Amino acid sequence: MTDETNATPPPVPIAPPLSQQRSGLLGRLRTWFLAGLLITAPLALTLYVTLGIVRWVDDLIGPLIPPQYRPEVYFNLPFAIPGTGLVVVIVGLTLIGALAATLLGRFFLRLSDRILARLPIVRSLYGALKQMFETLLSQKSGAFRQVVLVQFPIAGTWAIGFVAGEPPDAIRRNMSGEAITVFVPTSPNPTSGYILFVPRADALAVDMTVEEGLKLVVSGGIVSTTKA
Repeated sequence: MTDETNATPPPVPIAPPLSQQRSGLLGRLRTWFLAGLLITAPLALTLYVTLGIVRWVDDLIGPLIPPQYRPEVYFNLPFAIPGTGLVVVIVGLTLIGALAATLLGRFFLRLSDRILARLPIVRSLYGALKQMFETLLSQKSGAFRQVVLVQFPIAGTWAIGFVAGEPPDAIRRNMSGEAITVFVPTSPNPTSGYILFVPRADALAVDMTVEEGLKLVVSGGIVSTTKA
């Protein structure tokens, strides 16, 4: 029979030094802080940009609305309601689109195109902008529907780009084989970039949506869109 009084007691766990406990606590606090920043920063920036656009539209359209028809005056509210100008713009654009679909609207549209086409400087700007918006907003257009990789700015270095269509005839005649127009955006601002005319065989298709490609550009390559 074993004497329980002579049994070896279990080892007592040794607490880590106080400096390690503090560093562990600071590490957890830092992790929690970064997690909170990661959650709130995109939301806060999105709200900031959205409210900035709404205020900008309100400042432009607000003075055109008679005071008696403004919501804060009409409903006798002690504060202004943001977004009134934006609502007016949306309704106005919808009415203009509906009017342009009628016979009378198409007549005035053709008339305005003829007038603008005769102005020396305005016709170039108006024509380019009209063609760009028609291409981007057309449901049948294939512009900016595909993400590709092209060798840019030198051979062996690859850049992400978006297929914008086919080159104009004047450019395509100087190229051998089938070619495409690729827009290579700059990072982190994708509104500027370079227009490249490359052979279709030299553009590598990427299994990535346009939204994922834009996220990759805006984040400077930090946001990973790799699919499992």
